[in-house]
Amino acid sequence: MLWPQALNDYKYYLKIERGLSTNSVNNYEFDVLKLISYLERNVITSSPIKIDHEIIQGFIYEVSKSLNARSRARLISGLRSFFDYLIFEDYRETNPLDLIESPKIGRKLPDTLSIKDIDHLISAIDLTRTFNGVNIGERNRTILETLYSCGLRVSELINLKISDLFFDEGFIKVTGKGDKQRFVPINHTTQKLILIWMDIRKHMSIDAKYNDTLFLNNRGKQLTRAMIFTIIKNLAKAINLNKTISPHTFRHSFATHLLENGADLRSIQLMLGHESITTTEIYMHLDRSHLKDTLLKFHPRKDS
Repeated sequence: MLWPQALNDYKYYLKIERGLSTNSVNNYEFDVLKLISYLERNVITSSPIKIDHEIIQGFIYEVSKSLNARSRARLISGLRSFFDYLIFEDYRETNPLDLIESPKIGRKLPDTLSIKDIDHLISAIDLTRTFNGVNIGERNRTILETLYSCGLRVSELINLKISDLFFDEGFIKVTGKGDKQRFVPINHTTQKLILIWMDIRKHMSIDAKYNDTLFLNNRGKQLTRAMIFTIIKNLAKAINLNKTISPHTFRHSFATHLLENGADLRSIQLMLGHESITTTEIYMHLDRSHLKDTLLKFHPRKDS
């Protein structure tokens, strides 16, 4: 078995058997491609069947020079998954990463924005700005409001469909990781902004492939993840915000602000689309006042 066949079969397995999203499949593929590149540079072997512990050790040592602990841990995890797949398909009997330890990493607390920061960012948008006749100012404001008010991942935002909007019921349908769908509440303010954008959108020349895609670029095609990052980066620069932020920062802020205002963790988990409640629990570390208030409110010795 050679690498092309192994990698193609693995990608098919990830998508069909495990139901992973395209982004996740691409990330797993990238891990394996890094290993293949190392093997080719060092003229080691053209077959994943012949990879042993020593080869993997040499590879990890080389990439460690350019990757931080978190990235190394993710790479090791991705490769371990690939060789587990080969064992599952009876191509190998052992996993060469079994004796490779992942680096110890702390649990990184997500960066968040204050409500004031978010207001400043959105206020900095030039609502009169057009490009090729498209009012991208209104579009950008709607994008940021949707990210923040619904707690979406950037991939969920750019793939949002018009047919996913259920404004009469007050929800939008979101397709998350592994193509899992969930319904997220959407407030009236954000609904109004989306309707304004949709009215602008009607006058655009739209690529037939993206007729149902909500947010489009000035050429009538789907926005890229990089474009959303650029919009946010430019706004942060415009207001001299001394933080490194991304679309995910709005998602973190959504969860943190809900928790601060009394929302329960289970509800936040459902809205974020976290498979495990432990993933959502990281926001408890951001709002220690919530823990204190809970103790003072519910503990039987609170008045002692």
